[in-house]
Amino acid sequence: MSGSTTLPGDPPGGRRAALVWGVGVAVYFVAVIFRTSLGVAGLDAADRFGVNASALATFSILQLLVYAGMQIPVGLMVDRLGTKKVLTIGAVLFTLGQLGFALSPSYGMALASRALLGCGDAMTFISVLRLGTRWWPARRGPFVAQIAALFGMAGNLVSTLVISRALHGLGWTQTFAGSSAAGLIVLVLLLLFLKDHPDGHEPGPRHRGGGAFVRRQIARSWREPGTRLGMWVHFTTQFPAMVFLLLWGMPFLVEDQGLSRESAGALLTLVVLSNMVVGLAYGQVIARHHAARAPLAIGTVAATALLWAAVLAVPGHAPVWLLVTLCAVLGACGPASMIGFDFARPANPPERQGTASGIVNMGGFIASMTTLFAIGVLLDATGNNYRIAFASVFVPEALGLVQILRLKSRVVKRERERLVASRVEAVHVPA
Repeated sequence: MSGSTTLPGDPPGGRRAALVWGVGVAVYFVAVIFRTSLGVAGLDAADRFGVNASALATFSILQLLVYAGMQIPVGLMVDRLGTKKVLTIGAVLFTLGQLGFALSPSYGMALASRALLGCGDAMTFISVLRLGTRWWPARRGPFVAQIAALFGMAGNLVSTLVISRALHGLGWTQTFAGSSAAGLIVLVLLLLFLKDHPDGHEPGPRHRGGGAFVRRQIARSWREPGTRLGMWVHFTTQFPAMVFLLLWGMPFLVEDQGLSRESAGALLTLVVLSNMVVGLAYGQVIARHHAARAPLAIGTVAATALLWAAVLAVPGHAPVWLLVTLCAVLGACGPASMIGFDFARPANPPERQGTASGIVNMGGFIASMTTLFAIGVLLDATGNNYRIAFASVFVPEALGLVQILRLKSRVVKRERERLVASRVEAVHVPA
């Protein structure tokens, strides 16, 4: 699927596709701003609600727990209801969650608001992936997915640069309540302009079966080695940067490494900028060289583990150049996690794309949630020893790497079989 060839039945892409898909990406962009806003407000949240490290971690853990738990249901919803309906529900929920977080007078209400936000956030990315497959040719799939993720990281950049400064200038309530207006804006845009698919490319009839259909969708998606490999790639690659950006990066850099909040914010920004640059590179490489998927994923895991080991092994404060290198490498984690979808996409037919994407997307957020919790517990248990706490990142990395190596050859074999079968079928199709 290289060059300018478009497969039969492929959507044409073009300006109309860019407009509609861009609206979906804008919804995801705002969802990421809301998701990551706590990452720059962790110290403020601890002071506002008077909580320790474990309780602070519960904010992100609950949000990710809801997010991860919603992935398969959301995938099924996208397959059955279509993108516009699911994105609309998601935008309403994450906007209410962000507004509720702004106005929460207590820790319990703030937790409930983050859970609501996580539920709405869970409905965005899978919907945007599905929108991309409906509006763009299949050969552009890897690049389109990486561009969507790039805009998500731009949302993270807004959190790092704008939300953090607004907190100190405007205060908690005004900052979070004001940011919730962005949710209303994208909700209006998607209601006015978003369409599930281009004219002439309507999907087949949607199944209306009950529990039996749902179980079949999940079972058939899971039986595909490509889906399972995609989940483990996502599991292993996404969480190191997610944990760093979502909550623990700022406290680690300020409290353990002795940096100012401004310097720590600059390093968090570097993670985001690196992600955007690497995402463009990975998308182009994979679109042209399909076999590069596994080496890129494994190489990212190895580089991340090596840099974390180097930082944690340095007695006292790590040199600035080493922290800069760590943050630059962490920027590759997000693009590497997108490779998981590139394994699942060709392994599943169009009617299962949402379900398969949900399974893949669940992987990284389970790893992130588990590691966030482990770091918080270890910090409380060790008197804020960040070195011991952050050593927990090596456990899920090792587990995921073993699974990737175990499944990789099986997926390559299955894809070769499909390629041969498609060529044989093409030979027998009348001109």
